[in-house]
Amino acid sequence: MNKHEYKIHIIGAGVSGLIAARVLEDNGFSPIILETTDRVGGRVKTDIVDGYQLDHGFQVLLTAYPAAQKYLDFKSLDLQKFLPGASVFKNGKQLIIGDPLRELSLLFSTLFSGIGTFSDKFKILKLNIRLNKKTLEAIFSEKEQSTLSYLIGLGFSNEMITDFFTPFFSGIFLEKKLETSSRMFEFVYKMFGEGYAALPKAGIEAIPKQLFQNLQNTTFRFNTKVASIKEGEIVLADTTKLESHFTIVATEASNLISNLKNQHTEWKSCDTLYFETERRVIKKPLIGLIPKNETLINNIFYHTSLPTSIKPTKELLSVTVLDNQNLSGELLIEQVKKELQKNCAIDSCKFIKQYNIPMALPKLNDLQYEMLPSETRLTDSLFLAGDTQLNGSLNAAMISGERAALAAIEMVSSTIYLEK
Repeated sequence: MNKHEYKIHIIGAGVSGLIAARVLEDNGFSPIILETTDRVGGRVKTDIVDGYQLDHGFQVLLTAYPAAQKYLDFKSLDLQKFLPGASVFKNGKQLIIGDPLRELSLLFSTLFSGIGTFSDKFKILKLNIRLNKKTLEAIFSEKEQSTLSYLIGLGFSNEMITDFFTPFFSGIFLEKKLETSSRMFEFVYKMFGEGYAALPKAGIEAIPKQLFQNLQNTTFRFNTKVASIKEGEIVLADTTKLESHFTIVATEASNLISNLKNQHTEWKSCDTLYFETERRVIKKPLIGLIPKNETLINNIFYHTSLPTSIKPTKELLSVTVLDNQNLSGELLIEQVKKELQKNCAIDSCKFIKQYNIPMALPKLNDLQYEMLPSETRLTDSLFLAGDTQLNGSLNAAMISGERAALAAIEMVSSTIYLEK
């Protein structure tokens, strides 16, 4: 059997599935992607609403991600960079803290921000230097502890942890207690230090769109829901049965494959609300943090502080809520508006859209950076991909997609060898 005759199906057209298709194409195969929705992207999508680009949740690309550098064309994405810092709303004041070694304009505001002590800032410098020298392999072989205990162990003051580290990394980890593995903290911190947080000019969905557009020999079947998967066969929701020599599951697999042991994933959720405002209270492209435990709002960002493909007439503000305190609909919107006014002096904003994201990030233990292709293999013909296999990041999604494709290719090669 020739390579192009093999029926290799990929379940899910998210970033991981698209990377798997790219690797298969590069090796002479013509995969088939089955996608439940009407377009690629998975959890990485952007809508155009009322003349604004609305990402499905506040997401950024870290340009230092090795897999992103390998598979994405940053130039054609027209990446718009955030400044390396944050604007902290505390006691009625807006205090700016950042990395003055990378952005000189943040020097004086950081030194005299009142966030943390001079000792804290010296410890940050030491942490920057240490993690710059530390390899990714070393980071992911460290004994795991919570990010909170890690920061306490480094000697950071309670104020520094409360006012900066907790709200900033809560927005990344999507949990308020900093229970996330210290491996993830070191990895993300290192990536921030070696590159920039950025957004494509056309929104976060430009990333999967670019991957999609670069595929030449992949067949896409959109609006196609898979009901179950077993050796050699895929059953669709409409009971259609598809023959499949090899299948890569690049989506939540536990409800598709019977008797899937230890593969059920817990998920972290969040809400993102978008508002139109007359002006920006944060003038520079910095994330805004509210270091209060009892607030709904974790962070805010003016997407119009960066150039976007859609030219808006006013300002676009996103608000991330990690714990909606069982509020929904108008009650949630009104409470968020009150907090914006009280904490950030944002007093006139028009609600645009809310995204409730129940599966925003996987909740994982024993985080890994890398995996062998063979580790993605569930059976001789079934393979698992997705960031759930390693750690909750775009980088992990890409690596796992690549490894699953390589594992399928290895199985095809061994099949061809046996046939000979």
